Amino acid sequence: MLKTRPQNHHFFLLFPNIFGFKGGVQVYSIFLLQALQQLYPKANYDIFLKYDRETPDNPPFLSQTRFHCLGNWSRFLQTLLLTLKTISFGIWQQPTALITTHLNYSIPCYWLKCLTGTPYWVIVHGLEGWNLSHPLRQKALRHADKIIAVSHYTRDRLLQEQRLNPAQISVLPNTFAATQFQPTPKPDYLLQRYRLTKDQPVILTVTRLGRSASYKGYDQILRALVEIRRHIPNIHYILAGKGDDRPRIEALIAQLNLQQSVTLAGFVPDAELCDHYNLCDIFAMPSQGEGFGIVYLEALACGKPVLAGNKDGAVDPLVHGKLGCLVDPLNESAIARNLRQILQGTYPNPLLFQPELLRQETIQRFEFAQFSQTLTTLTQTLRRHQFQSPAVPIKTVVTENH
Repeated sequence: MLKTRPQNHHFFLLFPNIFGFKGGVQVYSIFLLQALQQLYPKANYDIFLKYDRETPDNPPFLSQTRFHCLGNWSRFLQTLLLTLKTISFGIWQQPTALITTHLNYSIPCYWLKCLTGTPYWVIVHGLEGWNLSHPLRQKALRHADKIIAVSHYTRDRLLQEQRLNPAQISVLPNTFAATQFQPTPKPDYLLQRYRLTKDQPVILTVTRLGRSASYKGYDQILRALVEIRRHIPNIHYILAGKGDDRPRIEALIAQLNLQQSVTLAGFVPDAELCDHYNLCDIFAMPSQGEGFGIVYLEALACGKPVLAGNKDGAVDPLVHGKLGCLVDPLNESAIARNLRQILQGTYPNPLLFQPELLRQETIQRFEFAQFSQTLTTLTQTLRRHQFQSPAVPIKTVVTENH
């Protein structure tokens, strides 16, 4: 059994990547690493990055953080090297614990525990853990010392589908940096870029436009737009993101005759993300497969009404409808009706029309300080043979966003 070394912690963390593309898992990984390094500022950190090719100069992490980038190899070799490095380094260096922010990387953690007794955590976000049938991943999940679900929805599905011990699963919701997302007037440069007027109602979605991401709900918004335009003729929909689904989306826009009402904005850089939220009058993403949805928090922090689906992890950031509008993501009529009510100011939840109060409610529940405090509690409640949390004050940090 691994012995606890409270004065000399050494953590292995297995991430997809954090320096290139930043989706929900990547942003969560960054926040987790920063929170962990605030809790354990004297610990050593080995970070295994499957898809990153190199690290930038002066990354915003502790100096004793070592990165192992595997992105220069083929997918098969990436997986093989991730497994071999985790196990060989683990046998040699005897880390305090392993944490993986993707369920697919839990197998080498399980194998290392079999060899050395090293405890490990598995973070489960959404689709990768729902309806899980891969036998080795199921076994790795069952033998994890702690399973962290990013939403209560995912936790409930894991308990139902995998028959896990409820005490084994905790919830550590997604978070955001409040200082980076604040309400402002509609930015003039974006109004000019998209040829919009200040009083023109705008719906925004920010997501990946991949063929495997059609569950995000932008098709339903496009079809709902046909109905909305009958009541709000100058409505405009900005769909931001990149991916291989764009040609199909363009064809659908043409089929629905929405060319004058829709802008495909492409990739939005971090520096413009807050401005895009402030450009819109409502952020809408009625997804069917969201593990949580950091974009919902970012939009809420800008004081924007949010519409999301009611059949996935989006119920968590919207607090079952308290902080936003939840609809059946397959019901285009309901999507159109609720979007129109919000845009016309008739939606029955008055909080959606109070930007500063909406922002404060979101900060109170989900900002980084709360994330850090929850992580502190989780490390303190682990079993005796695992790592224990030192008494280090928590400070909010500013991090990159996707």
